[in-house]
Amino acid sequence: MQSGLRSKLETKLHVGIIMDGNGRWATRRGLSRLRGHEAGVEAIRRVVEAAPQQGIGTLTLFAFSSDNWRRPKAEVSALMALLLAYLTSEVRSLTDNGVRLSVIGRRDRLPNAIAAAIERAEAASADGAALHLRIAVDYSARDAIVSAAIRAGAMQACSRAAFADLVTGAQNLRDVDLVIRTSGERRLSDFLLWESAYAELYFTDRMWPDFDADDLAEAMRSFHGRERRFGGLQPAASELAIGF
Repeated sequence: MQSGLRSKLETKLHVGIIMDGNGRWATRRGLSRLRGHEAGVEAIRRVVEAAPQQGIGTLTLFAFSSDNWRRPKAEVSALMALLLAYLTSEVRSLTDNGVRLSVIGRRDRLPNAIAAAIERAEAASADGAALHLRIAVDYSARDAIVSAAIRAGAMQACSRAAFADLVTGAQNLRDVDLVIRTSGERRLSDFLLWESAYAELYFTDRMWPDFDADDLAEAMRSFHGRERRFGGLQPAASELAIGF
């Protein structure tokens, strides 16, 4: 049953979002950075709700990079507390709305309570067929590629597809179609480097806490207005079939 649901989602678009600007959003309003991160959680709820209507089957959100451990301890602790609260409070809503949750990245450095909450949330939402929500926590694309290369080295042979499964930790995960970054920054910051080889890039000055369904729709309109050739001379047939 699960394989059929996942195959259905794989025919829809994969969008990755670098959720940037929480701290600056708060600072400009004279608020603590924590308030910015709390507002960012509300933006996640809005975008997750809107994504299926935009033809998105997989949504990968960059929540906490492996480099973010270098931030002040108080802010890291606050981010971990927010993550735990989200995993605990949102499971019912995700399952009721057919959202399957996966968390990618390292788990060995996360607090035990968060690692356990991730396992519970993933198990509870495993049959979600409306959207596959992937949250990147303690994540580094370069580390994922290095880890995959080490494991591939122990294999007699490894195809590109098999290597992709090692990088992503999933079988037949659709490559990223569109990467969105908020807050005006224009870089990938070690996010889904392998999966985004042919992704379209969309940058907006909107801070993440202000990002809503209309902003997502605007990003998708920009995406659908582009011609994707994947190294060839004509748009890929699979992309022509996806268009609305």
